[in-house]
Amino acid sequence: MAHIIEFSGPVLTAADEERRGLWAVDGKLTFNPPGQRPDAVLDGWVLPGFADAHCHIGLGPGGPVDDDVAYRQAMTDRNAGTLLVRDAGAASDTRWLQQRSDTPRIIRAGRHVARSRRYLRNFAVEVEPEGLVEAVRKQAREGDGWVKLVGDWIDRTAGDLTPSFPAAAVRDAVRAAHDEGARVTAHCFGEDTLDDMLDAGIDCIEHATGLLPRHIPQFVEQQVPIVPTLINIATFPDIAAQAEPKFPRYAEHMRALWARRRERVLEAYEAGVEIYAGTDAGSVIRHGRIADEILELHAAGLPAAAALDAACWRARRWLGAEGLAEGAAADVVVCREDPRAVPETIRSLTNVVLRGKIVH
Repeated sequence: MAHIIEFSGPVLTAADEERRGLWAVDGKLTFNPPGQRPDAVLDGWVLPGFADAHCHIGLGPGGPVDDDVAYRQAMTDRNAGTLLVRDAGAASDTRWLQQRSDTPRIIRAGRHVARSRRYLRNFAVEVEPEGLVEAVRKQAREGDGWVKLVGDWIDRTAGDLTPSFPAAAVRDAVRAAHDEGARVTAHCFGEDTLDDMLDAGIDCIEHATGLLPRHIPQFVEQQVPIVPTLINIATFPDIAAQAEPKFPRYAEHMRALWARRRERVLEAYEAGVEIYAGTDAGSVIRHGRIADEILELHAAGLPAAAALDAACWRARRWLGAEGLAEGAAADVVVCREDPRAVPETIRSLTNVVLRGKIVH
């Protein structure tokens, strides 16, 4: 006998598309009645499992974590409705988690690639510009189609954010990753870093707090998406306070970036830049906060449906994952109310279904 779950409520197959009648049969979705009594009936508004486009399972504040900690991180994300993760750089090998059936699906990016002594200790492969291309090629082969660069960080000599690598080195590195069949994303806080990354043909930008009006046409023309990680950017005032005694210029810069965080995201969205939801969980941000990031995008001015889309239907298409379609894997979340009308309902999901099993 097949294992069947019936979803009796409205089914959101897209941000603006609603239908009725969905079942999970042995882990696959179908809109055709199976003709057999279901093992469970779940009522509520049905969405694809959330995608966290910037998450670090296997990473903690000090770098790599033990396997049991990585597993707990994955389960915390899963129970909050994150069923698809784009790993945006991990210090530990999480391929073993990809073999499990009870954890979110993970798209790995290998380790961060950073400039020597210009990033958090124990997080990244650290290289000088002449070693960047080789490091990027290696990480492209280690991951699942993504490479993560650390585009800028505090330069203690300058006392402020500066780009990590010369523009020519970035261009060569992006080209090398593309030769290996991988896309490149980059951590970018500052303004000038974005110019170099866009000119290099980057595929995605993380944080993008330095976004200026001059950048937006290039983002749109090149179809480069942004993952703002707004719940991480909320930590900038604390970072600035700690840095103030030694690096007052940097502290002032970080406060200014924080102050315009929502405005920048809304400007990008209204211009047609693709926005995706990412929590940056795994370093200073705890796991299981995808709802907070979606709601923060809404607070920045995105309509509720667009903020959901940034972690749901559109995000899954961007990452090459299935949504609510005939024959797709049954990775589903169920809300008590319509999340487009009552966004806060995503904080307390009625059910989480992963691979056709009710897991939370």
